[in-house]
Amino acid sequence: KYMMEQKSGAIINVTSVAGVVGTVGQINYSAAKGGVIALTKSAARELARYGIRVNCISLGIVETDMTEKIRTDPKLQEIYTRRILLGRFAKPEEVASAFVFLASDDARYITGQLLQVDGGYGMT
Repeated sequence: KYMMEQKSGAIINVTSVAGVVGTVGQINYSAAKGGVIALTKSAARELARYGIRVNCISLGIVETDMTEKIRTDPKLQEIYTRRILLGRFAKPEEVASAFVFLASDDARYITGQLLQVDGGYGMT
């Protein structure tokens, strides 16, 4: 409501590469993450008249507590790293810069977009 009254704002949704490429054994997770992408596009259409931009960032594997099992198991690490074109997991600061950009005035003419910050995982 505040953004609508101000006639400006930026909403950044977060999803996973699973919502882009799908995953075996995680149909529910992939469907939910794909839903975030559709939500972003619909919200961008709805809120543009209020000057509110709505975008989405799709993340791959980021070095966080959530991905510790993948990062510490050599077999899992090899399986996932092979799928990432850049050959490594993302550092938190690398994905943070994408959020800063989309929230900034430098992105003032960007809305309804999915920015894949996944090292190329979504292309494989």
